[in-house]
Amino acid sequence: MTVYWLITGASLLAALVALGQARRTTRKLGQLSQMYWELKYQHGELRAEVQRLTGAAPPSPSPAPGPAVGRPPSSAFVPLASLKR
Repeated sequence: MTVYWLITGASLLAALVALGQARRTTRKLGQLSQMYWELKYQHGELRAEVQRLTGAAPPSPSPAPGPAVGRPPSSAFVPLASLKR
């Protein structure tokens, strides 16, 4: 009977340790996420400031070239409503 209590106690202790670790990880993830968005915002502000100071036009984002560059797509978009008929 005492073996069962020891197993139960060890399981409870392991669960509490895992809960503490999960809470610390969640807190750290929240901090990292906040730092990421602050850095992204600051990067955008600095880029706008540099463009304003240099008078350069903002770069236009070009789509990444895929495997079928220059060729028309082999299939076209077909709405689901037309397939039900």
